[in-house]
Amino acid sequence: MQFPGFITAFPKLDVPFPEDVVQTAVIRSDAGLAAFFTFLKDMELPLHSHGAQWGTVIEGEVELTIGGTTKTYRPGDSYSIPAGVEHGGQIKAGTRVIDVFEEPDRYPIKE
Repeated sequence: MQFPGFITAFPKLDVPFPEDVVQTAVIRSDAGLAAFFTFLKDMELPLHSHGAQWGTVIEGEVELTIGGTTKTYRPGDSYSIPAGVEHGGQIKAGTRVIDVFEEPDRYPIKE
């Protein structure tokens, strides 16, 4: 299931991954950032940390290591990453997730 057109029309994020690998749409407020990600190809997400993050898998599969514990997330599964906890993983092509970041400036918006 693709995100509806009104979501894909939201502004795009300037993420450090090629557009042929991941597509983005975002809503940002002073309180946080809600991002809609569509992964077009398998992707490795290197270990990193930042402010708190919550996400849910809409379609596909994400294998995340959060604070040293690895788990596979599938449609309907959610994950919560506390601020400062190192995380990374593998994301399968065709995966769609919604991630909410406590940091409104986690990623810049593309101009």
